Amino acid sequence: MHRVLTRLAIALLTISCQAGCGHTHSAGGLDASPAVRLAPVVRPDTLERLATAEAARRAGEYEVALAAFREILAQNPTVAVAYVGIGEIYLDQQNYDGAEEVLARAARLKPRNFDAQYGHGRALQMLRRFAEAVRAYHRALTIEPQSIDANQHMATTYLQMGEPASALVFAEKAVELDPANGPARANLGAIYQDAGRPVEAIHQYEAAIELMEATEPLLMNLIAALATEKRYVDAMNTAEYMVKIEPSAQGWERLGWCAFRAGDYQASIEAYREAVKIEPDFWRALNGVGCNAMNTWLLSGKRDGPAFLEATQAFRRSLRANPVQQKVMSLLSQYGSR
Repeated sequence: MHRVLTRLAIALLTISCQAGCGHTHSAGGLDASPAVRLAPVVRPDTLERLATAEAARRAGEYEVALAAFREILAQNPTVAVAYVGIGEIYLDQQNYDGAEEVLARAARLKPRNFDAQYGHGRALQMLRRFAEAVRAYHRALTIEPQSIDANQHMATTYLQMGEPASALVFAEKAVELDPANGPARANLGAIYQDAGRPVEAIHQYEAAIELMEATEPLLMNLIAALATEKRYVDAMNTAEYMVKIEPSAQGWERLGWCAFRAGDYQASIEAYREAVKIEPDFWRALNGVGCNAMNTWLLSGKRDGPAFLEATQAFRRSLRANPVQQKVMSLLSQYGSR
């Protein structure tokens, strides 16, 4: 379960990092007036070049922007905003080592610069240097405590560290600041789920689905929370919707799992078969086929030969894919020769 939640968290963070510098804050970032922030230490012509470089970065013209930022730094290596601009580009390009280096320098030059501290936290988090990321986000939040993104990323960092209790206050704050923020709702749901609060997790996941694209990780988490509450029919309906929008082997396997627990064995084996068509060595799906077929054989009074053959073949293929399965080995030992 925890691995699923972590993936969700990692899948949402990657989207955020790829989104560039679109975070929401009130002051101290690149969206604020550079003339007000930088006039005491930066010449007017440098301000104009910074604005041009930043416009190129926002337009996705990264090579043009990088050249401009580097030219500014060659003339004045203390312009923190130029390091931030380079760091944002590196984050977009998933060059997290490069981003961490330049954003750390920006943060040292301007300790009260929100963008430098927050960006440094993002780079550290993507490098899985979680304790350092938490410290960077704390510094950012002392500058802008109402930042949705800093609260959200602090929460996901704590979640990745396996500390849902620490994550909760920041995740709830992010949703409080922006109730219409789908990723913030999804993060809060993951934290509630990891904290053993599935009812609250379901509420947040359902709200997130109304506000953002219903991705497979989000729907997988909703299915898991519904199953925890033994709402198997609802979980099955969610899985059916999931495979319609993203028909993956993992999605079909979850549909088979939900259908089996909802008592719809025909739908279950058909879903497991679809999973195996997509991924022939998917051992969990093969086990699903085997269990359903074995059940059919037993219910027939051990007269349904094709069902018995499908079951034993599926179990043997599953063991070839994953030999360490004592229960499957026991089933074959007990029924393999009839």
